[in-house]
Amino acid sequence: MISNSKNDNRKKRHRSIRKRIAGSAERPRLAVFRSARHIYAQIIDDLAQKTLLSVSDKQATTEKAKKKDMAKLVGAAVAKKCLEKGIDKVVFDRAGYKYHGRVSALADGAREAGLKF
Repeated sequence: MISNSKNDNRKKRHRSIRKRIAGSAERPRLAVFRSARHIYAQIIDDLAQKTLLSVSDKQATTEKAKKKDMAKLVGAAVAKKCLEKGIDKVVFDRAGYKYHGRVSALADGAREAGLKF
């Protein structure tokens, strides 16, 4: 049976992307997950199979804002936590989503806060 739902296609793209990128201790992976209401970011060391830190828009702020603005705040929060842990370079994993809208806003927020990728 062939499944062609949007999420199944995204997961297929994500598997394809993950074949090419992996996080390490010196350059971990910044993985993004986007749901209908929220956005989440994790810093992952794939070699050790550990999540080093995670941030969501639920934690980043308590104020109401547009989703794109929230994504930018999450990017800045994840960058701040990374810099506190001594991580300044990451590999960006868009998880099969288009690099557009909330995903690019999160990346821009992280870059503006000092993270390099």
